[in-house]
Order: sequence, then structure tokens, then C-alpha cells
Amino acid sequence: MPLGAEPSAYLRQHAGNPVHWRPFGDEAFAFAAARDVPVFLSIGYAACHWCHVMAHESFEDQATADFLNAHFVPVKVDREERPDVDAVYMAATQATTGEGGWPMSVFLLPDGRAFHAGTYFPPRPLPGRPSFRQVLEAVVEAWAERRSAVEQNADTLARGLAATQFGAAVRLDRPPEPIGAELLSEAVEALAASEDPDDGGFGTAPKFPPSPVLEFLIRHAAAGSGSASGGASLKGASLSGTAEAARGIAGRTLAAMSRSALFDQLDGGFARYSVTRDWSVPHFEKMLYDNAQLLRLYVHWIRLGGTAEYPVAEAADVAGRTADWLLAALGLAARGGSGTEGTGPERLPEALASSLDADTVVAGRHAEGATYLWTGTELAGLLGAEDGAAVARLMNVRDRGTVTAEGSPLHPGRKMGPADAELWQRVRPVLLADRSRRPQPARDDKVVAGWNGLAVAALAETGAVLDRPDLAAAAERIAAYLERVHWSAGEGDMPGSLVRVSHDGAARGIGGLLEDYAFCAEGLLALHSVTGQAHWYRLAEDLIAAACSRFVADGALHDTAGESGQVLNAQGGRAALDPFDNAAPSGAAAFAGVLLSYSALSGSSRHRALAGNILELLPPLAARAPRVAGWLLATAQAALAGPVEAAVAGPDTPERAALHRELLLAPSPGLVIAVQDTADAEPSVPLLRDREPAPDGSPQVFLCRGMVCERPVGSAGAVRERLAAMAGRPSSGMSGRS
Repeated sequence: MPLGAEPSAYLRQHAGNPVHWRPFGDEAFAFAAARDVPVFLSIGYAACHWCHVMAHESFEDQATADFLNAHFVPVKVDREERPDVDAVYMAATQATTGEGGWPMSVFLLPDGRAFHAGTYFPPRPLPGRPSFRQVLEAVVEAWAERRSAVEQNADTLARGLAATQFGAAVRLDRPPEPIGAELLSEAVEALAASEDPDDGGFGTAPKFPPSPVLEFLIRHAAAGSGSASGGASLKGASLSGTAEAARGIAGRTLAAMSRSALFDQLDGGFARYSVTRDWSVPHFEKMLYDNAQLLRLYVHWIRLGGTAEYPVAEAADVAGRTADWLLAALGLAARGGSGTEGTGPERLPEALASSLDADTVVAGRHAEGATYLWTGTELAGLLGAEDGAAVARLMNVRDRGTVTAEGSPLHPGRKMGPADAELWQRVRPVLLADRSRRPQPARDDKVVAGWNGLAVAALAETGAVLDRPDLAAAAERIAAYLERVHWSAGEGDMPGSLVRVSHDGAARGIGGLLEDYAFCAEGLLALHSVTGQAHWYRLAEDLIAAACSRFVADGALHDTAGESGQVLNAQGGRAALDPFDNAAPSGAAAFAGVLLSYSALSGSSRHRALAGNILELLPPLAARAPRVAGWLLATAQAALAGPVEAAVAGPDTPERAALHRELLLAPSPGLVIAVQDTADAEPSVPLLRDREPAPDGSPQVFLCRGMVCERPVGSAGAVRERLAAMAGRPSSGMSGRS
């Protein structure tokens, strides 16, 4: 079955291989059963450098392809399109080898159970690593001569994976236990112990943006303040002390990333990770899910007020450039549209692509990061000897390159002084124009629903905080695409459904996973808070109802709804729930956050209790493994704050807009905002019901917790003061309310 018509750019990249690839599905496994051969499963993604390497070395080699085709059914999977497939076989690979990564190479029985696995295999043996052909021959020999041992190995591995599933750890059919403030302070203490205070972030190399953890730290910092410095000892620290520590950790990490080669100093946007501790050598792929989260984080840092070491103005510049990069580099025009040029709403993209590759094809060969590398000679040739030498010093471009023998990315590694900043502002357009004439990395144009949901939230909030209506308009346009292309509304008692991936304006493939429903609902609720349009609240409500129907069964929560029987077989027949954050929040954590926000807007005690049930995953993780529980911690912090509910009542006037803007700039953790929609005859949002303007007809704000509101206020200053006072009176904990 050819791959040329697949929605995944990664699969289409392999359509011309001599390997007879098939997409993951019943047909491929039935073909393997009919031939009585194992399945060779290769998992990667379009922006993966080593995936390109193995493809060139092995999958484009005719002799290797002939052997694969003769003895296996080769199956190719895009991990971004099928994270459920990636997750189970990554677990199998790690259990088998103690390591994981991409490309992933897994050997399966025709029922989907894994029996042998690895990652990249070279074309020739290396010390400690066999060649790919040696691995293939060994598997064929074992399949022919020791079939019972192969099947026993597969059974043992599947049962082992079943025993590690967390689905049973989340019970949704009982009252939740409350989460206390001390647990969150303990998490900050643990994070402080693993921080790299010199270079920002956590641990050593390689270093990834810890986005979910940073959201927790910013929310924790917003929840209190104190006199302790970010570097103070935290043993037995109070909320005040850990709040200041959280602010320090978050600020140092955000500053280090944006002042490094991880952040594209010319065009904006962040690379996937750094191979060095000081963020100086990125792995060059740029992912939508990273940049959507990081954009929102820099905006939340602005709302928090920044620090002297990392001021708001610098973060605002990073946020604005990242938002512009997202729309320009990943923006997809409507079919038949004219791109993103022009001045009207039609110039805005209707959706966002998944990624840019790490590699650039130069003279027919993949070269990692080639678009982004500079030499001192190139800088001098473009800028003149004096400016070229100054920029080389500023950006750490030396005679010996950090990526190739001569080439280095632009890495300031520190805050620029006034003179450096003036120089950089002057030369940056020249360098960017020159770089734009180079060969560019390829783009994966598939649209992933959940990642676009993350972008909707980020763009909407960035538009509000930076006073950029164009960004809020872009968020609305993307949300409209998700509704039109990815969402099918329910009928009667039947809930609607979401498709995970689209390409070229058409939805394709499996239904959305829990993370897709949660990320899209998160984006829609954020968009509703910014625009006040009740339509987005109603659509989020429908998504949440569909997610509850699809992923909640027998008192348990699952990441998938059984899209593939082979995946279920591989994990021992037990449905999966992965509570750990990876590059993005886990589906379970994101769903808890959405349930909490929705319950605050709707007054639903059932949804509040469901959020609390999911948060019961947190106590064993908070102090021992907080780096994989960032979004659960962030959600718990919002629950501890209430979250505060803000209802803006009254006529649509400049005075009401000022009240609304004050709320949008507030850092209160998890704050939900509802503004009366003049197009909504009867308020769709329960929080707005029976909220009236002031006696003189002027707008006012009701600030509430659990739908119990304080006396309304009518000025931006009063809103600010009341929110500060409420921050000093946190909620009693994460329990379901009646």
C-alpha cells in the first residue's frame, strides 16, 4: 500500500523507498498473519535527524529493502500522528534495551505484541551495536528456529507492560481527597534541588524546555510573595519563601533559553532542545507544541511582572517574535488561498503545521542545522569587518564551529547591554534577509488538533496581554478550522467526535486522543476568556462532554478509546493512561486542568470532582518526580487558588473593556473570565447568570469562588486590589464541592 497519499509528511517522505512500507492498521497485520512473518515497525517523525540518517543508509538501500520485503511486513508510523502507537512501543523498547529514541525499530508478532526492539541501527557494525542487517538476520533466524521462545518473550513483555499501566490508579467514582499547599511547596523544594542555577533549566545535557513545570512555577509564584530570594535555602520553607524561589527558577530558565541558540535570534521561535548544558547547540527542529507552550509561558511571565534579572520588556519581545514566527513559518493558508500576505483577516493562517525539520537538504544531502549556521567570514562579508567581528563576539561565532568544523548557531548566552542591543537591532534584518536566501528546512504540513488547540490558547492570551488584536484574530481563525474540519457535532444523546489529524483541509485517520480533546478545550476556554464569545464556551463544553463519554469507563480514565487492537495486545490487554508530562502535558493532566476551569465557569460539582480524582495521581510524584508532573502541579495550584471566577457584567463600553483587560493581565492561578456576550440572549455561561450591571447602569466585575461572589467592583484598580486580597485567602483545597 503506497504512502504517497498519507497525511503525514514523514510517511510521504518514505513513499519512494524500495521498502514496501504499509501504514499501521489492520490490513498490514492481517497481511503479516497470512504470510506468517513478523512485522518490522519503524517509528519516527518528519523533523527527526537520525530518522533521515537511517532512511538514507538502510531504507533507500535496495539489498536491505529486498531482505526486509522478503522476510517481514514493514510498517511505518509517524509518532506525531499516532502517539498511542509510539507510547506502547517506546515502553517496550525501553523495557527491552534500557534506552529509547527515534528512529525506533521494533519487531512484532502479527497480533501486535513486541518481541525485540531497538532504535537506530547503523549499516555496518559499530562497537557495542550490531548492523541493521545483522539484526534482521538474527530475527529471521529466531522466527524460523525458535518461534515458541519468540512468542514467550512477546507474552512476557506484554504482561510486564500491563503491570505498569496507571489506569487503575485513577478512580473517578469516589470523592477526591484534597490537595494541600504544603505538597506544592515540597515540589518547589525538589525542583530547586535539581535546578541548574548557572545555565537555567534542570539537570545537564541534553536539555529540554521544561514547559509544564515552568507553568507550575509561575502559578506558584503568583500565589504568594515573600522576602526570601530565589537562591535562599528552602528547607521547611513557607509558601511565601517557595513562591519567591519559584519565581527565581522560572525567571532564570526563561532568560537562559531566550538568550541562547535555542531561541532563533534572527527570526524567533524555539528549537526542540539543546545538546549542551548552556543551550548553545540546539537540535534544530522547531515543533508547534513547544512553541505554543513557550509563547504562553513568556506571556504568563509578563503577567507575573518579571524580575530585575529578566524584565517584562525582554520577555514581551521574545513573545511577540515567537508569535509572529508561528504564524509566518507554520501558518497554513486556506485551500486556494493566497498565503499570509495582505491586510485583511484572510491573510491569517487557518491552521498551523506541525514542525520544521532539523535538517536542510543541501546539494542533495541532509545537513543538520545548515540553514542556521554562521562563520566569522560570512558575518564579515555581509556586515563589514568591524560589525562582523563585533557580531561574531556577541553571538559566540568563533573560528572553530560548535556544530560543524566552522559553523555555529547564534548564541549570545547573556543579556545584551545597550550598545550590543543597538548593534543587533541594526544588523539583524541584514542577516535575516541573507539567511532567507539559503535552502530552508522542510515543513510537516499535517495539522494536529491538540497542538493547534495549544496554539489557540497561546495566541489568544498573547493578543490580549501584548495588545495585539491580530493574534487574537488568528486564534479565532484556527479555532474555526478545528471546529469545521476536525470536529463532528453530536446528535441527540450521541456526543460529538474529534479527529486528531488533517492534511490539505481534510480530516484523516484516527479519532482524537484524550490529549487532543483536552488541549482543544483548553484553547477554546482561553479564547472565550479573551473574546467573550459564548460560542467558544459552548464548543468547549461539547468537547468536554465528548471526552467524558469517550475516555471515562468503569470509573477509570484512559488516554485512548481503543483505536487499534494491536496496541491493546501490545500492552497486555489493559487500556493505557500515562500521567507523566513529556514535551507537552499528559492527556490526564491537561484534562484535569480543563475540568477544573469548566467547573469554575459552569458550577458543575461533578466536573470539579473528576478533576480532583485525577489530581490524586499527584501526591506520590510531587516531591519525588515533580519534573514529570508539572501540569498536575499547575492544576493543583489553580485549585488551591479557587480558582477565582470573574464575571464581567454590563454594557459593552470602554469602561467594560478596561475591566476585562485588567482581568486578562492578572496572574491569579487558573483565573477564569466570563464576559457578557451581547449575541447571547440568555447567558450560556452559568457564572454570568443573574449578574447585573451597577445600579447606574455601568459595568462591574463579580469576583467569586465556587459561584459564591464578593461585592462587585467597578474600577480596574478595585479589581486589582480585590484579586490581591483573594490571593491571600486561598481555597481550602482540591475537593469536590456540593
